[in-house]
Amino acid sequence: MNDTSLPQPVPCSQCQAGKMHLHYITYFTWLGEELISVPNFPAWICDVCNRREYDERAISWLTMLLSPSAGRPTRTGHRPPAPPKPTGVRPAQEP
Repeated sequence: MNDTSLPQPVPCSQCQAGKMHLHYITYFTWLGEELISVPNFPAWICDVCNRREYDERAISWLTMLLSPSAGRPTRTGHRPPAPPKPTGVRPAQEP
């Protein structure tokens, strides 16, 4: 029985002999002078030459999270002016 919901191995772009399989590893990166480690990070690893290619979407998310502006409100520029209030219209009077 083949489960198509699991990512299928792909040919290795480096050695051409192995297959890249999805693994979850600890990813390390430097943020300034601080070493950051991220457990359970998705990476494609070749079963022959051990080449590692990190999941592009996970790298994008990590880059966004480690951004110096993460968690700060975004500035959208100037607010558009409020629509003008109607003039010359009187509220209805009760009898």
